[in-house]
Amino acid sequence: MLTRKQLDLLEFIHKRTQADGVPPSFDEMKVALDLRSKSGIHRLITALEERGFIRRLAHRARAIEIVKLPDALETEFAAKGFSPKVIKGDAPPPPPPGAMPVEAVGAMELPVMGRIAAGTPIEAISEVATHVAVPGTMLSGKGRHYALEVKGDSMIEAGINDGDIVVIREQKSAENGEIVVALVEGFEATLKRFRRKGDMVALEAANPAYETRLLRRDQVEVQGRLVGLIRSY
Repeated sequence: MLTRKQLDLLEFIHKRTQADGVPPSFDEMKVALDLRSKSGIHRLITALEERGFIRRLAHRARAIEIVKLPDALETEFAAKGFSPKVIKGDAPPPPPPGAMPVEAVGAMELPVMGRIAAGTPIEAISEVATHVAVPGTMLSGKGRHYALEVKGDSMIEAGINDGDIVVIREQKSAENGEIVVALVEGFEATLKRFRRKGDMVALEAANPAYETRLLRRDQVEVQGRLVGLIRSY
């Protein structure tokens, strides 16, 4: 039996992971649950882990996996149209444009377009380097999807590490707070959290060692939104 706070935290982590592809930060959890300090979040996380609802991955920032949900939450999410991003034995949905089905494993094969900077921006890459199989349930909407290898550590507190593969849905616009692939001044590609600030655009890192970049709107072109992440060990 979970306490109300434990249940609220599990629900919040699940919803944010479904929406963003990565779990929320401890600061975001603290605000969402209206707690005064992160120590309370640490205690709740420990309790959820001890009860087998989540798993923390050692030496990884914000690396939290939801192992299972209480029956009450599963029923609620199903009623609202939510479902955990898990590969099931059923046939995968039709692939979006640009994706090839890998029927044997219930996955889709996406092109890996090269590297994306999570740090100092690197030159934009638009050529297919290889392909990677991803769960069909990770692909959101009907738009074209592609993958990029992350280089750098500026998004580490968003659970995105150097060497990870990020899955991107191609789109030209973004809402505040979404993690996007941004093309800066036509030639620098970077992975950052997007925010509008009047006539300017802020590209926020998730690492205190990196400063937020504030740019004119005409200097930034959104090329896609983060919808999933793949990590090898």
